[in-house]
Amino acid sequence: MPAQAKARMTSNLETKLQASAAAVTRLREAIGQIVVGQTDVVEHVMWALVAGGHVLLEGAPGLGKTLLVRTLSECLDLKFSRIQFTPDLMPSDVVGTNVLVMDPVARAARGTEGMFTVQKGPIFGQIVLADEINRATPKTQAALLEAMAESAVTLAGTRYPLEQPFFVLATENPIEMEGTYPLPEAQLDRFLLKVNVPNPSEEELCEVLVRTTGRAPSAPPRVMGQAEVLELRALCRDVVLAEPVLRFAARLVRASDPTAPDAPDLVKRALRFGAGVRGAQSLVLAAKAVALCEGRAHVAFEDIARVAKPALRHRLIRSFEGEADGVTTDAVIDVLLAAVPARPANVMAERGRGGAARG
Repeated sequence: MPAQAKARMTSNLETKLQASAAAVTRLREAIGQIVVGQTDVVEHVMWALVAGGHVLLEGAPGLGKTLLVRTLSECLDLKFSRIQFTPDLMPSDVVGTNVLVMDPVARAARGTEGMFTVQKGPIFGQIVLADEINRATPKTQAALLEAMAESAVTLAGTRYPLEQPFFVLATENPIEMEGTYPLPEAQLDRFLLKVNVPNPSEEELCEVLVRTTGRAPSAPPRVMGQAEVLELRALCRDVVLAEPVLRFAARLVRASDPTAPDAPDLVKRALRFGAGVRGAQSLVLAAKAVALCEGRAHVAFEDIARVAKPALRHRLIRSFEGEADGVTTDAVIDVLLAAVPARPANVMAERGRGGAARG
């Protein structure tokens, strides 16, 4: 490719990235008009939206998880639906079912009582709020698996594709709370990121009280529509990931396997299973989203480290010993980031020899 054409392509990509970063900033500011604080939580949701993945928000009741999702839906011109998960919720309440419709005309013409028609459930939205997802039984939670993994739903033997962009934001209460069911590992693995929602600071709590005990605030502005979100997601895939950065992500995931010979001691002691292929994919996609949100065309080593906790914390399965000792998956990820170098020692040594030879 001629140098001039390559330069034009690079310039066009950088222009698109700068425009995309500005659009994400406007969306973040619009959400901030309603949601107080939770800067990191909002940022992580932005990453998942851009990367095309789903988000699991975990925190105690009353921290604004549902408010955040509803505000995001108001800022995006997309179809919004909400599913309130309860212990008696059935899979058909999520995906839909076949319904017998009485048709007097058909009965007169063909002697039939009616006909079956597909009644689609709330999963057929574009932004889907799965509220308190861990209060439903595992059978109902599993109804989301096909939709989240393949963006499609099978009803009565017919497969229905879901309209894009399709974005699931699920909220859950900590598993220690009454009336919760643990999410199956296969369900957890479908979430690109798991985001912990912290308690507000004193200043943030005061601002919440001001906003919620006075007049209702005006609705946030519409910032993006379907075309803009799809363009962001396509552009995210074009962000460049150099091989050394790619291998850093792969080594992090490999080191989380307790059976790997080079796994840190804490991993071997505290984990039963490490992150798998989806964990590595989540690291890469989320890191690309970070770069795009900041207007950069390349993923840095720091981007991989920055997304490691939200991308991996829900994919690491603790052993009995790890649970008994109170070792958190975030603590394990801290050890992994400290133990796995961005560049292997053999590469650094080779570069050193090359530099000495050139000198």
